[in-house]
Amino acid sequence: MDPGRPALRPALPVSSPAPSGALRSGPVAAVTLWWGGRSGLQAAILALVLLGGFLLGSNTLANMERFGITPGFAFLGRPAGFEIGEALLDYRPQDSYALALLVGLLNTVKVAVTGCLIATVLGVLLGVARLSGNALLSGLVQGYVELVRSTPLLLQLFFWSATFQALPAPRQALNPLPGIFLCNRGIQLPAFADGRAGGWLLAAIALALALALAGTVLRRRFWLRDALSGVSVAAVACGLPAALLLASGVPLQVEVPELAGFNFSGGTTVSPEFSALLVGLVVNAAAMIAEIVRSGIQAVPAGQWEAARALGLPRRRIMRLVVLPQAMRVIVPLLTSSYLNLTKNSSLAVAIGFPDLVSVINTSANQTGQVLETMAIMMGAYLTVNLAVSAAMNLYNRRLAARGAR
Repeated sequence: MDPGRPALRPALPVSSPAPSGALRSGPVAAVTLWWGGRSGLQAAILALVLLGGFLLGSNTLANMERFGITPGFAFLGRPAGFEIGEALLDYRPQDSYALALLVGLLNTVKVAVTGCLIATVLGVLLGVARLSGNALLSGLVQGYVELVRSTPLLLQLFFWSATFQALPAPRQALNPLPGIFLCNRGIQLPAFADGRAGGWLLAAIALALALALAGTVLRRRFWLRDALSGVSVAAVACGLPAALLLASGVPLQVEVPELAGFNFSGGTTVSPEFSALLVGLVVNAAAMIAEIVRSGIQAVPAGQWEAARALGLPRRRIMRLVVLPQAMRVIVPLLTSSYLNLTKNSSLAVAIGFPDLVSVINTSANQTGQVLETMAIMMGAYLTVNLAVSAAMNLYNRRLAARGAR
């Protein structure tokens, strides 16, 4: 090295100025990620929204105070003072608003659960019939689907309500099946003489289904396949609930409705309002489910049909054992939307006089003036029911997807 030449020092890295949109580390970066760009504009919009909510709330409270209405949910403990035509619980006008709202909620759940079950069975049958090689059958189903999907549901409910109201009087009631009568006062059906028998029967059916499901799960474990045959599972699933039903001591005598004077005695009566609402919702939802089933079946590759035919399987077994299990992966997510729509559409019951949750809420709001509180209760109730339906269907969909992955 030349002693007269200065020593070279390593060049220091020159840091270029960071661009304005670059992310910084530390707390500043976290705030930037949370706010995004234009944080000042977002803060101003948030402040305006909060100010608008404050002004709206203050104005609402001032108007309620001017009309002598005390905000809150204390009114739920006061006597309701109005009748409810149909109730699953023992309800009287002297009972509280809370019990009245519960009765309305149970009526809504009854319509939704019954409608979903019947619409599913009918929709699957119609969806399979839509793909039938019989041109007449396929055309009739297509015409039904197009008619239902092209008309408003409220108009359909009015049609079914007018149809049930136009049925003949009890003396000229229609008798389509033994023990079943149709008249303008509702549908007369056989029923247990003791009202408690129905509850015990439902408990026995629920226990039988639980035992059958548990037996099916246990049989999948390889060390229990020999010990738990299909016959043993069926015997346990039917025997224990039957023993429970007999041990209850409730008589299982069935009463058949009989014409006595100007009305029927014995059995049970399904009101025209409930009948019209249930038929309208089922007919509407079944058309949607039929299209879902049709599209799900057509989504299965044609090679699956050909492979099943090569094994010598008949068409019914191909549909039941090969096609439908694969189509369920497409059907179930869309089926969830149909169930949610049916549950929400049950709120149209107020238009035909069925005392569902919306009808009870409207009456309670008119009598108490607690409009905001009753609306909040109604939104919370529908949100809870729909979230429960979504959770159950999502759980089933995950199990179905896991089974398909295996």
